[in-house]
Amino acid sequence: QGFIALVAEIEYHKLEMLLPQIYENGETPLLVLLDKITDVRNLGAIARSAECAGAHAIVMGEKSSAPVNADAIKTSSGALTRIPVCKERDLMETIAFLKESGITTVACTEKADTSLFESDMKGPIAVIMGSEEKGISKACLTMADHKVSIPQRGQIGSLNVSVATGIVLFEVLRQREYNFAK
Repeated sequence: QGFIALVAEIEYHKLEMLLPQIYENGETPLLVLLDKITDVRNLGAIARSAECAGAHAIVMGEKSSAPVNADAIKTSSGALTRIPVCKERDLMETIAFLKESGITTVACTEKADTSLFESDMKGPIAVIMGSEEKGISKACLTMADHKVSIPQRGQIGSLNVSVATGIVLFEVLRQREYNFAK
């Protein structure tokens, strides 16, 4: 209607500054660590699910990661402007820092023997999700505390990374907030 709005690039956060704030607020950290997610639409969809599930931040590497651009923000329905995004220089150092900070690192991979639905996801968690083509890198898999898979019945070998991330995050939410007796 004759108006133009200029939106500033999102502000990146430092994980080492953000994590103490989460603990000080008395909250149980839920972080999404992205290992080489390069598709902006997947990044946007992941951010949307993460924000809806109450994740505290998205953490990704400075290199080999999708840019947080207009397409990613649009796909996220604005979630990328609401959830903190941390760009870290080295994901291995980041995983080590998270572990030292009391965060359990959980790699979601179709190659894991343990089902997501049999795993305890109530504590401080960083969910590691891998690239669209190669999955989680061997280095990240090796460093992860646990590896979980999403049970599947179909013939296709894996889910889209944004769909898988949504499933994992909402299982964490279910376990934390809707703990039904068995």
